[in-house]
Amino acid sequence: MATATLLSMVDIEAKAVNLGIDLSTVDLESIKLPPGEDFGIRSDDDEDILNEDTQEFETGFGNIIVVDNLPVVPPEKFEKLEGVVRKIYSQIGVIKDDGLWMPLNPETNKTLGYCFIEFNTPQEAELAKEKTHGYKLDKSHIFAVNLFDDFDKFMKVPNEWAPPEIKPYTPGENLQQWLIDEKARDQFVIRAGSDTEVLWNDPRQLKPELVYRRGYWTESFVQWSPLGTYLATVHRQGAAVWGGAATFNRLMRYAHPQVKLIDFSPGEKYLVTYSSHEPSNPRDTHRVVLNIFDVRTGKVMRDFKGSADEFATGGTGGVSGVSWPVFRWGGGRDDKYFARIGKNVISVYETETFTLIDKKSLKVENVMDFCWSPTDPIFALFVPELGGGNQPARVSLVQIPSKEELRQKNLFSVSDCKMYWQSNGDYLAVKVDRYTKTKKSTYTGFELFRIKERDIPIEVLELENKNDKIVAFAWEPKGHRFAVIHGDSPKPDISFYSMRSAHNSGRVSKLTTLKGKQANALFWSPGGRFIILAGLKGFNGQLEFYNVDELETMATGEHFMATDIEWDPTGRYVATSVTSVHEMENGFNIWSFNGKLLYRVSRDHFYQFLWRPRPPSFLSPEKEEEIAKNLKKYSKKYEAEDQDVSLLLSELDQKKRKMLQEEWDRWVQEWKNLHEEEAEIRQLLRDGEASDEEEEYEAKEVEVEEVLDVTEEVVSYDFEQNANYMS
Repeated sequence: MATATLLSMVDIEAKAVNLGIDLSTVDLESIKLPPGEDFGIRSDDDEDILNEDTQEFETGFGNIIVVDNLPVVPPEKFEKLEGVVRKIYSQIGVIKDDGLWMPLNPETNKTLGYCFIEFNTPQEAELAKEKTHGYKLDKSHIFAVNLFDDFDKFMKVPNEWAPPEIKPYTPGENLQQWLIDEKARDQFVIRAGSDTEVLWNDPRQLKPELVYRRGYWTESFVQWSPLGTYLATVHRQGAAVWGGAATFNRLMRYAHPQVKLIDFSPGEKYLVTYSSHEPSNPRDTHRVVLNIFDVRTGKVMRDFKGSADEFATGGTGGVSGVSWPVFRWGGGRDDKYFARIGKNVISVYETETFTLIDKKSLKVENVMDFCWSPTDPIFALFVPELGGGNQPARVSLVQIPSKEELRQKNLFSVSDCKMYWQSNGDYLAVKVDRYTKTKKSTYTGFELFRIKERDIPIEVLELENKNDKIVAFAWEPKGHRFAVIHGDSPKPDISFYSMRSAHNSGRVSKLTTLKGKQANALFWSPGGRFIILAGLKGFNGQLEFYNVDELETMATGEHFMATDIEWDPTGRYVATSVTSVHEMENGFNIWSFNGKLLYRVSRDHFYQFLWRPRPPSFLSPEKEEEIAKNLKKYSKKYEAEDQDVSLLLSELDQKKRKMLQEEWDRWVQEWKNLHEEEAEIRQLLRDGEASDEEEEYEAKEVEVEEVLDVTEEVVSYDFEQNANYMS
C-alpha cells in the first residue's frame, strides 16, 4: 500500500524557491482536479473511508466470501457447478479473474461442499452475503454465506462467557432543534461557487443570518429530506445526510459509486440512489443501478439493476428516457408502498419485505403513466387509445394492496393526457387534449374526479373558448380551488375555479377570469388563498401577487431574468432567484406574501436555493381554526417584538445617517484646511492680492486685438477687360 509523504509549509516554500515559483501569485482556490482524479490528495470523506477500511480489513480479505452447503460433486460436474455459482454471484458484483475456488478432497477428488469467491470491492462481498445467505439452491442445499474476515472474529470468541460492557447512555442531537427558533424563522440552503450555506431568513433584520457554511460540501447538488430533518449531499463514492442542533454533522453515508440522483420517501425512512454506467462495448446498453437504503441504518434494503430501457417510462427509450423518480411512493407518509412503471405493467412493492405485492406486477396493456394520491394508497393510471381509436383511452383509479379498480373513465379522440392530484387527495384533475373531427388540430378539457365522495363522481369542464391552449394548471394546496393559464402568448388569460358552488350543487364553478396577463407559471402559497402569477423566461420575471379570497391584486413586482420561485413552508415569504443559467444578475430576492420586496442578495455562480421543509403541524384542524379566530390575542406578543425590532432598526438607521454626516463634515473640513494652507500660493498668483472674496475685486472689460495669421496672395490683373470697363 502506497504511503503519502507529508510536507510542512516551510518545506513547500523551500521547494517553490528552488523551482523559481512565487507562491504569493498562486491562487490555490482556483485549482480544480479532473473528475475522478485526486492525485493522492484525499478529501475529508476519503480519509474517513480510508480509516474505516483499515478497521474493516484487519486481515486484508474483506472482499472474499465463503459459500457453504454447496453440492459435493465429482470432477466431471465441476464445470457445471462452477457455472451455476458464477451465474448467481456475477449478478451481484464483479468476480475477479480466478476469483472462484472450490477446494477438493484429495482422497475422493470431489468438492468439499464450499467455495471461496473474491469480488472487486468489500461492498460487493457484503452485498453478496446479505443477498444469498439462506439462498435455496434445491431442497438439500441452502447456502450459508460468511465473509472470510468473519472467521478470524469467530476464532477470537472466548471459551468462557463474560457479561457485555454496559456503556452509559449519551443522548443524540436534537435534529428538530431548528423548529423551535424563538423568532419563528425558517431556514434555507444556497449553493454559490464552491460554497454551500444554510441560513436563517430574518425578515425583521432585512437580511439572512448564517447558520453553517462549508466549501466543497457536495460535488453536484444538495437536497432536503421531505420533512426537513436531513440535508443530503452527493459525492463520487455515494450520498450522505447531515443534521444537528447547532451545526451540521454527518449522520450517515450511503455507498453508491458514481451516484447521479437521489430521492427520499415521503416519511424520510428510505433513500433511493441512482447511477447510470456507460456500456463496455457498442452492442451493450447503458446499465442502471438503483439502491434503496434505510436512512437511519444505511443498510441496503433492495437493489435493482438492468438496462436503461427497463427503467424508462413505458419500458422504452434510451438513457434520456429514464424517468425520475423511477420509484414513486404511495400511501402517504407511512412509506408503505412504492411502485414503478414498466412495459405493460405497474410493479407495486411493499416495504415490509421489499417484494412485489402478491409476488406479481399489475398487468396494464400499454400503460403510459401513473401517479399516487398524496394521502391514500390509491393511484391513477392512464392508457392511450389502441387499435387506431377502436379501443378508447382510459383513466383508472386503483386501490392498493387489493389492486381493485375503484373508478374508470373512457376517453375518446385523445391526443395527450396529464393528471394532477390535489394535495389532500380530495380531487384529481385530468387534462385531456383531444383531436377535432378533422384530426388537424386539438382542443383541451378537464375531467374532475371527486375522490372522497360516494361512487367518485366525475365532472367535465371545458373552457369558454375550448381552443385555448393550456399554459399552466395548479391546485390550491389544502383547498378546493384551482387556477388555469389559457390562451395565446404574450398575454394569456388566467381563470380561477372552485369545486364548490354557492348552492352546494356539487358542480365546479368559475370565480373569475383575469384578462391579458404576462404570466406563464402559477405558484400557490402552501397555505392556499394567495398565488403568484409569474412570467418567467421570456417574460423577464414579471410577478403579480394575487389574493384569491378577495379576487384582487395585492402588488406587482419584477425580478429581472428570474428562473425560480419558491414559497417558504409557512406561506409567509417567497424567494425568487436567478441561477447560473444566466451569466448576469445571479442571486435571490425575498418577498413578503403580499408582494413587498424585503431584501436582495447577489451571488456569483448561483446554483441552488431551497427552503427547508417543515413537518406537518401536530395541531388538529379545530385547534388551527381556533387560533385563526383568536389571532389578535396571539399576535400581540409578536407585534410588540416587531415594534422593538423596528425601533432598533430605526436607531441603527439614525446611527448610520449620523456616521455619514460626520464623514461628510470631516471631508469638508479637510478641504477647508487645505484651502487655508494654499492661501499664500493664491496671493502670488493674484499679483499680491490677499483676499479670496470675489466682491472685493473690480471687474474691467479690456478689448485686445490680436493678429492670428497673415497670408500673401498674388492676384492676376486683366488690362484689356479693365479698359473696356472704364470706357
